[in-house]
Amino acid sequence: MLNNNDDILSIIYRISDNLEYEVDKNDIVTLLEKQDHKVQKFFRKLKFKIPEYKKTSLDEYGSCVFLQIDGKKTIKNIGESLEEKYGDKVHPLYERILLFLNHIDVNCHYIEKTN
Repeated sequence: MLNNNDDILSIIYRISDNLEYEVDKNDIVTLLEKQDHKVQKFFRKLKFKIPEYKKTSLDEYGSCVFLQIDGKKTIKNIGESLEEKYGDKVHPLYERILLFLNHIDVNCHYIEKTN
């Protein structure tokens, strides 16, 4: 188990294989979740306008963090580059990053730990 801050900051994530996403010209990430539940498919056959994808756009900070998740960078590496790009605007830095990463890992399953 993780015993100290160094253990936590050395966690490495990678993007889940089944996640689809788009990146626009401003480096804003839009996550695409396929809506293919059998009830949704049924209502589509009845000509209801149900979108095939649920789209969730991240803000500039979330997009910056998400685009750095590559299966090689640690949380510490991601935090350092975020701080270099945005300065004091991202403080409290690691608390925010950990909260965001935990949410998209545990609740959404967009990413997964590699180590």
